Amino acid sequence: MLGRVRLKENGIMDEELPTLMELSIRFMAKNLHVICNTDPVTHQLELKDDVVVPNEICDRFLRYQQDCGQDINDRFIQIFRDTEKTPLRHVSLRNSTITNEGMRILLRHQLNSLSMWYCNKITTASWNILIEHCRQLRSLELGRFVDMLKHSEPNEKTPIDFQLLLPRLQRLKLNGVVLQPTIQFSHLTELSHLDLTACIFAEFSLKALVDLPNLRTLILFNVWPLEHEFPTLCKLKNLETLDLSVSRANVDGNYLTPNKLLANLVENLPKLRHLDISGTNLAGDGVAERAGSCTGSSSDIPGLVSRVDRPLDFLGIYYTSHSACKWHDIPALRIAGEATEEQILVAAVAYQDRHELLTKVLNDLYHLLRFETCKQIHKALDVVLSAMDKHIRVKNIQISGSATLFYIVKGREKMKFGVPLKNHIIHTLLNGMSTHLTDDTMMRNGCLTLCQFNIPLDVMFEYERLVQILLHGVSYREQEGFVQRIAIYLLNSLACQVDGSQKLFLGDLGAISTMLNLINDRLSRRVFDDVMEVAWSTMWNVTDETAKNCERFLDGRGMEYFLGCLKLFPDRDDLLRNMMGLLGNVAEVKELRPRLMTTEFITEFSDLLDSSSDGIEVSYNAAGVLAHIASDGADAWTIARPTRYSVLVRMVEAIERWDLSAERNINYRSFEPILGLIRCYHTPQCQHWAVWALANLTKVYPTKYCRVVEQEHGVELLQELIDHPQPYPRLKELAQIVLTHCRNLSEPMTGSASDGSTNTTDPNVMELDG
Repeated sequence: MLGRVRLKENGIMDEELPTLMELSIRFMAKNLHVICNTDPVTHQLELKDDVVVPNEICDRFLRYQQDCGQDINDRFIQIFRDTEKTPLRHVSLRNSTITNEGMRILLRHQLNSLSMWYCNKITTASWNILIEHCRQLRSLELGRFVDMLKHSEPNEKTPIDFQLLLPRLQRLKLNGVVLQPTIQFSHLTELSHLDLTACIFAEFSLKALVDLPNLRTLILFNVWPLEHEFPTLCKLKNLETLDLSVSRANVDGNYLTPNKLLANLVENLPKLRHLDISGTNLAGDGVAERAGSCTGSSSDIPGLVSRVDRPLDFLGIYYTSHSACKWHDIPALRIAGEATEEQILVAAVAYQDRHELLTKVLNDLYHLLRFETCKQIHKALDVVLSAMDKHIRVKNIQISGSATLFYIVKGREKMKFGVPLKNHIIHTLLNGMSTHLTDDTMMRNGCLTLCQFNIPLDVMFEYERLVQILLHGVSYREQEGFVQRIAIYLLNSLACQVDGSQKLFLGDLGAISTMLNLINDRLSRRVFDDVMEVAWSTMWNVTDETAKNCERFLDGRGMEYFLGCLKLFPDRDDLLRNMMGLLGNVAEVKELRPRLMTTEFITEFSDLLDSSSDGIEVSYNAAGVLAHIASDGADAWTIARPTRYSVLVRMVEAIERWDLSAERNINYRSFEPILGLIRCYHTPQCQHWAVWALANLTKVYPTKYCRVVEQEHGVELLQELIDHPQPYPRLKELAQIVLTHCRNLSEPMTGSASDGSTNTTDPNVMELDG
């Protein structure tokens, strides 16, 4: 379950560790086959005959599926068809595509509470089902984009005629519903909490609420006009919470006699503790009035002068007329406003279900964080994550939230994030990005924020979804756009340090074809940029020890683009290195080497032996390609020119020009391809390249690469080469150098640490400007 951010005693920000029950629910969610079968014809989920899931788990299981971004659709709801074996009591749905058919299953359960937000595929038919089966319901929330009490046709103005035949209701929330005067509330004697956000009063009056004995909370956010309802509000003597706020985007919120109205209201509601007048002018113009008490205290809000000696627990004055939240004498313990960090954070908590105000609050929070004036980072992070999780479909909240997250994770506090909290942040970001894939701003914010994490380590739990999002960002952005550049940078970073199955997954999703399309586009326009360079780098990473991706490169006209780039951009060192590194991977695949055996390709590889581009890297990789091709034997050399002998001579000459102490721009995870060439006794020139590579790497980076040699039985192979009569002396000399390096590392260290021992930088990651 996604929890709240906690600030621990040691200053670490994290979320509570899951309980054993929560771990069990997670396992069940990720392994539905344990409790379900899938119908081979309809593909519907069916609970297994011998499975019974108690209510305590069913309710949490449903909630966890949503927290993980899973769609609660009709197929999934089939799990709960049997109300005895999978009983539900408290159901909360957000961003669900459930239809009336799925609701028919849900509402047959003896529900105590039902909350629905952003479920826009249900209609008034579900209301009829609810009334039929849920008379025992105690809490009902029909939030934004729930059309259970609205016509589904956007231009339909006729109100729905409905009755609240739910006599045990204690909490009721309606959003944007047209209320007719025929609607009865008097029978809801247990009702204590009523929220009529954005409801339209079609001759309906609050007089219908006067006889409700237990009504404690009344929310009238964005209900307008209300001035004529104030006499009725004054009769609701038991009210403890009253919300008269507006978002100002929808209405002007101005009353003709604000001071008088507010004063009369507050004086007539003695139990009032929580009042919200945000967006209105009820706070007055800031001219203080003195309270009629011996203390001589005053209130800058004239209508609240009677509460000076008995301050409200909460007062919402967010974006009121005359910026009331900036005044000094305000009789309230907690204030939701825009003047200070504390006020903004209070507002962020109070307005979690109000997307109009929440967007403003997140923008205010963004400015605090951008200028590093926010002190309560853990509270800010909590409200931002909560807002983004609740309103995935509201693009403005996702954009504002992701921008705010960027400054939170970019700051010094990031070092205090635990793994569960990092996972929550990344999960929330990806939810927003996947929902708003076509929005450049959301994609840009998301990518920039992800760049603040340790890639790929921190994102491995969402690897597949992130790859899909980034490939979309690379493919569908405008040419040379910032989103495309940062998406390809992240994609390349992801490809660097993952295993073969994940590289194969990248290829399956079209990473190779996407990169080739980018390269083809730039070749056709004769443009070199960092996107082209990183595209080659990404393919270098994705083809590493992954034969299928190498084949995809060749099948996608990759060699044609290689020659095109050589011709158009011969002096681009990094580009040449990336291309030759990629071709080195292709040449390691025996089945693909015949496709490289053409006069044109072999000539180019041979000429690149003499290159000094990027130090020795281009020459080194060209020699590696030729060594693998030559290792197939003389019979596999099917071209007349250049001859096999002349190429091998040039290769050895190039190798002997290289500095054995040269620092490298490369990262090997395995020496298997190199060690394979050491066994190539029929062509010692191939062995020459292999033992030189090992001698260089174990000399410059002994800590890392001596262990690889030992672990992959390279010591035995090198000793065998030394003892073999066929290899010429230089090969044996290089082999002995490798063995000496490995032996020295294994012995107790008496001198200083070897230089370069921590260099694990992959050459295939390119820094992105801007």
